[in-house]
Amino acid sequence: MLFAFSVAPMTTGEDGSVHDAVAAAVKVVRESGLPHETTSMFTTIEGDWDECMDVIKRATDAVRAFGSRVSLVVKADIRPGHDSGEIQGKVDRLEKAIAESE
Repeated sequence: MLFAFSVAPMTTGEDGSVHDAVAAAVKVVRESGLPHETTSMFTTIEGDWDECMDVIKRATDAVRAFGSRVSLVVKADIRPGHDSGEIQGKVDRLEKAIAESE
């Protein structure tokens, strides 16, 4: 399963940024050992339901230290039979489809 999530405090620092809070969340993800990828908008993790939801909860808890209100957005790709390598596998299949259509 893939889970893409974005978590941030509802209030921001003096410069309007939430990077310190997001860094705390990404640290939790990295320490989890799950395959992951962080982009400017989301962090994607790969694993089973329970382990991914645990990481998302702990990452959210880490952000709670930066404000009393937190925003969490989660999108999941639940695809039986595709248990690992899908962070890159989905991109590879997309790139192949684009190349074949040219």
